[in-house]
Amino acid sequence: MPQEEFEEEPELVSDITDIEIIAVNTSIHILEQLRKRYGGDRWRKLKGKAYVIDDHGQVILAEVHWYECHGIGRRRMKVKFPMEG
Repeated sequence: MPQEEFEEEPELVSDITDIEIIAVNTSIHILEQLRKRYGGDRWRKLKGKAYVIDDHGQVILAEVHWYECHGIGRRRMKVKFPMEG
């Protein structure tokens, strides 16, 4: 299935499960942008699965990616891959 493009940050309707770290600090391509905009020192990029509401109002299971920093929280969440099931 092609990558879903959402106009806004997705609305989660469940907790995020199967969370994995996929990049830390210098491995993150937009690290300087994150630090300039939000501050923080130790950023991580994570992925997981959650039920979200798509642009058509349907609830779908999707893989979501986001950046996270201690004391700042989740930022720039995106739906990367809608999943079946």
